[in-house]
Amino acid sequence: MVTLAETYSARKLIVDSMEIVRLADDARQLEVSICPAMGNNAYDVRVKGQPILMPPPGSLAEWQRTPTQAGNPFLAPWANRLDGDAYWANGKRYLVNPDAVAIRRDANGLPIHGLLLFASAWQVTRLKADEEAAEVTSRLEFWKHPEWMAQFPFAHTVEITYRLAGGVLEVRTAIQNHSVEPMPLVIGFHTWYQIPGTPRDQWTVCLPVREHYTLSPKVIPTGETTPVHLPDAISLAGRHLDDVFGAVDSNSEFSVEAQGRKVSVQFGPKYPIAIVYTPAGHDVVCFEPMTGIADGFNLAHQGLFNGLQSVPPGETWTESFWIRPTGF
Repeated sequence: MVTLAETYSARKLIVDSMEIVRLADDARQLEVSICPAMGNNAYDVRVKGQPILMPPPGSLAEWQRTPTQAGNPFLAPWANRLDGDAYWANGKRYLVNPDAVAIRRDANGLPIHGLLLFASAWQVTRLKADEEAAEVTSRLEFWKHPEWMAQFPFAHTVEITYRLAGGVLEVRTAIQNHSVEPMPLVIGFHTWYQIPGTPRDQWTVCLPVREHYTLSPKVIPTGETTPVHLPDAISLAGRHLDDVFGAVDSNSEFSVEAQGRKVSVQFGPKYPIAIVYTPAGHDVVCFEPMTGIADGFNLAHQGLFNGLQSVPPGETWTESFWIRPTGF
């Protein structure tokens, strides 16, 4: 299937026996590849052939056999960690059920990154290109999967739209709550940015945040915050970050820059939390848009986090973030 316009195109292709969607802006030589069967991940974004997101380490077939994080993973129905195999929502305590589905765990054995990181149940529902943009929308009906509902019993549907327009990639998420109770919302994206061909020690970042969360030894927020006033350019030379920030300025942009090449990221206002991560051994930095802090369900119940969002019964929550490369 091919949808074309003068500048933009949106195609379904088969790569390594897997269906992908490729959005392209020929005028700016910007290309976005999305694999619905691997968590609907925009696993490869290239400008003039240069990957600005960390792609999978091998072929798609190898990635499917041995899934690892890459590209733009979606974290839901909980983003990052839960402090144990239980969480609170609407005054009720729910247990994680590891017998129903494999639960990803961190080095401390805590549930991490939700259930949908590599989910194969996404279905493309709309593919379009015209003179203004190329876009694709895919849907995941969470409520149809009993193994997921056993962990998070809030029936809902997720739609993610990738839209390429004017040299900017928008990632728009819409979540419709089919439940009779409010659905608590701690979701986000663990996007892996890079400036290819340049070591990370030569990168600088801009972090438009005003608040820093104190973390426990298990990398769980304690609920305590301190104000921060960061410079416009922070060198990553010798620096390791795994930090949770609040009071994100939605009018400003996160950015990573080196040798005149820059990737800027703007969060919509419903992403007030940012995790910034520079993993050891990889020339990459993660700017992670989050609706809430890690373990936000439990911390809200304890009165230690007052920013927990929820989706009312029958309603839909929608928000975007935007990725803009320049200088490539």
